[in-house]
Amino acid sequence: MPYTPTLALMALGLLVLVLIGVRVIRSLRRFASTRTLVGDRVGDGVGMLKARSAALKVALAERRRTEQVPARGNPAYDRRAGGDRRITNG
Repeated sequence: MPYTPTLALMALGLLVLVLIGVRVIRSLRRFASTRTLVGDRVGDGVGMLKARSAALKVALAERRRTEQVPARGNPAYDRRAGGDRRITNG
């Protein structure tokens, strides 16, 4: 029975290979769950950044729009047209 040590070594090698495979699969599962959590957090951060950017664009557009539309204030107080034309007591 000279082949018995060879079979024992093959069985031991197969057992070690299975144990290593189980540990690798476990590590890959943990890595996948960590990757998912990190991806979610990064996605949330990117979403907030996009929302802030959009809000800033809207605010700037509204500001430009109000600067282009002439103010419809009281012309007596309009100093751009040649001074203060309010009626005074003096």
